[in-house]
Parts: sequence; C-alpha cells; structure tokens
Amino acid sequence: MLKTLNPITKLIVCIVWLAAAVLVFDARFQVACILIPALALIVFNRTPPLLLLALMVPFALFGFGFLTTSLLFRRESDFALRMAGESLFATPAFSAGITLFLRAIACGMISIFFALTTDPGAAIRAFMVYGKLPARIGYSLFAAMQLVPDLASEAQQMRLARAMKSGRPPRRIPSPVGLFGLVIPLLAFAIRRAGRTAIAMEARGLSPDAPRTVLNVPGFGHGDLVFVLIAIGMIAICGLAVGMTRM
Repeated sequence: MLKTLNPITKLIVCIVWLAAAVLVFDARFQVACILIPALALIVFNRTPPLLLLALMVPFALFGFGFLTTSLLFRRESDFALRMAGESLFATPAFSAGITLFLRAIACGMISIFFALTTDPGAAIRAFMVYGKLPARIGYSLFAAMQLVPDLASEAQQMRLARAMKSGRPPRRIPSPVGLFGLVIPLLAFAIRRAGRTAIAMEARGLSPDAPRTVLNVPGFGHGDLVFVLIAIGMIAICGLAVGMTRM
C-alpha cells in the first residue's frame, strides 16, 4: 500500500515530519514521531519489527552521544533547558539529553520509513519528471544502482577464487587483511564499469538539451491526497496535544 504512493508525496511528508521533530523539543512528541512511522511500517508495509530495531541501532548510538554530552558536559542551550524544565523529568540535564536521544531515533525512523517504502528506480524517475532532475544525473544514479550488487558479486567471486588457491574454505566474516586485499581489484572493476557506462551513455546520445521520454513514471492519485491529509493531521494533533499539556 505505501509503496504505491508517489515518491514525491512521501518525500514532502517526511520532510514535514523531520522539521516537526527538530522544532518541537518534547520527549512525548519525539516518541510519537517514532511510534507512528514504525506502526505504519509494521502494519501496512509488513516490515519485521526486528529489522526496524536493527536499523535503529546506528541512530540510537548517535543519540546516546547527545545524552552523555548533556549529562556529563552540560552543553545544552538555554532554550533546551527552559523547555526541559517544563517536562515531566526532574533533572533538566537528563530531560534535555533524553529528548535529544529520542529526536535522533525519530529522525532515523522517519528516514527509514521513506527508504523502506520507496522503490529507488521509481524515485529517480519521479525526480527526473517532477523535480527536473538532469538526465545525466538520473542515468548515473541508475548505473550506480546496478553497480552496487555487481560489486558485491565480484567481491564474493574474488574471495572464492583466493580460497580455492589457498586450499581453505572462505571465512564467513572476512579478516581486515582480506578486505584490504580486495580494495584495489574492486576499484579497478568499478573504474572499468564506469568507463563502459560513460561510453554507453554517450553512444545513446545523452545530452542535456535533447527531449527525452521517461517510462513508468509514478503518477499522483487519490491515495496520495489521503496520505498527505492523514500524515499532516496526525503530526498536527500530536503537536496540539503536547501544547495543551503544557498549558
């Protein structure tokens, strides 16, 4: 359901949610910005909860840095301390730190919502048509999307070839020395692919001024309007609820 929406619609909604998460300094509002996208992903996108928890680990570590900085060094701003003093937490430093911690996770969850519900190819085509993304950049992104899985396959083949040469089975987790030994061959492979891609794009007459037809462009429908109204309405309700509790 969420994947059928136009990528431009989801991008605008996610930007609004990110702006609200940054501007509203309240732990309860940040929790709402975490739970609502997470529930939408689990219910409508069938995303496993364990996958969401795993994806949130880097953002949690980033937010933990804000928390420790707030508790140990007391570097929060006057605005943060004033807003934290009005919350339910007793210690202003801890309240400001936990709010910053939740804000990092909220921004991560909103970003993950866009990434998991959006097809990269459809997003590039939408940006080329509606966002006037130059064709050279768009087709370069398409080429990069094809290059990444090829790099992974090439790296696996190199590891298998070296394991056969040494007479030992390949390690499930490669050692740092093994990874370093793959850097130069993979770099050479990427350079060769980039050269072939550039020749192919030039052979197809890829110029910035020529008219171009883009196939399978995602359109806008009634679902996009319903999604925007629901998403903006929910963020407005959460903001009003937080404002009323402070009065």
